[in-house]
Amino acid sequence: MRLTILGGGGFRVPLVYGALLGDRGEGRVTEVVLHDLDGRRLSAVTRVLAEQAARVPDAPAVTATTDLDEALRGADFVFSAIRVGGLEGRANDERVALAEGVLGQETVGAGGIAYGLRTVPVAVDIARRVARLAPEAWVINFTNPAGLVTEAMSRHLGDRVIGICDSPVGLGRRIARVLGANPNEAWIDYVGLNHLGWVRGLKIAGRDELPRLLADPDLLGSFEEGKLFGVDWLQSLGAIPNEYLHYYYFNREAVRAYQQAEKTRGAFLADQQAHFYDEVGDPGVKALDAWDRTRAEREATYMSENRETAGAGERDADDLSGGYEKVALALMRAIARDERTTLILNVRNRRTLSVLDDDAVIEVPCLVDANGAHPVAVAPLPGHATGLVCSVKAVEREVLAAAESGARTTAVKAFALHPLVDSVGVARRLVEGYTAVHPGLAYLK
Repeated sequence: MRLTILGGGGFRVPLVYGALLGDRGEGRVTEVVLHDLDGRRLSAVTRVLAEQAARVPDAPAVTATTDLDEALRGADFVFSAIRVGGLEGRANDERVALAEGVLGQETVGAGGIAYGLRTVPVAVDIARRVARLAPEAWVINFTNPAGLVTEAMSRHLGDRVIGICDSPVGLGRRIARVLGANPNEAWIDYVGLNHLGWVRGLKIAGRDELPRLLADPDLLGSFEEGKLFGVDWLQSLGAIPNEYLHYYYFNREAVRAYQQAEKTRGAFLADQQAHFYDEVGDPGVKALDAWDRTRAEREATYMSENRETAGAGERDADDLSGGYEKVALALMRAIARDERTTLILNVRNRRTLSVLDDDAVIEVPCLVDANGAHPVAVAPLPGHATGLVCSVKAVEREVLAAAESGARTTAVKAFALHPLVDSVGVARRLVEGYTAVHPGLAYLK
């Protein structure tokens, strides 16, 4: 089976390859094709993968190319993990937004809109090429903003594109762990959009154990989300929100923390990864060791400004291992081998949430088999969550419309309608600022 990874020079690709090395079942991936526009990054990651595979018999063969069509032809699965504009683009997203006093995070608020505006046209082009060159392939989208990009691609690939994120999985795992349960045996009632969802129940042997957690202040305050949001707020919600909702519920504090930080997250990662790629360019350096060191630092500093604002302290060691590669492998295995499983994924709504139309991409538990991912029916969202989900989905639709039409006024509308921007004047200045620093937004007229 052939797997193509778009963004194959990306830093997290060794996580995916490491998961593939541990998969010894029938119908496993035997060939990995890495595609990236940057040959230097491809070379560095290929070195890391070679060291990972050194002592593994029958490791998947790895090839690398800068030719997109060549990479797609013959693919059974395509992992899309591109970053349009690179980490420099992410740092610019943050800088322009913070100068206007609004959030520049890469998937939330102004930063997420800017990232989406320059990513959607590229993602749509990829979707069209996949439909032409590998029509039987399944596309698993890692690219952020994951829900928005998956929806853009679904207009050309239908249900053969599925978005993934490890945040809901990590959240469910933490809740199950603090309740003393096996995460693999728990049913997680999770619903929302990507980076905008809530766990409303966690069933173990058919019994919902979330009320027990919410009623116990000591237990509730003992894990990441309890520390991040505070016990009182979680009890008021009656649910456990995805960690990214901290940007909404504590927006002013988050913006202030980012403005006061020595470096934004994007600037930090740009410097860190530049050092890594330089280091691995030295043939005398053990590439895998350099990657491991860099990854450990990356994971430990994740959302550090938010945790500092909340007084949440350091991340637990159990939360430093990532997880999106495990979700991707489980999804691919379920489809390729018809190994039925349940995963929280980004898929088209169908009739799952009545407040959204059928084609809106949402993030919910799905039953997965050889025919793809099928969203499971969920109870309606409470009013406060419904309002936020509908508002953000409306913004996503304006981003898609702007990317399709190239209308600058539509881009302004997307920024202005976002609940974390809430000003037409600021929205206009954001569009001016972003088009000035991003060549990829030159299409907005």
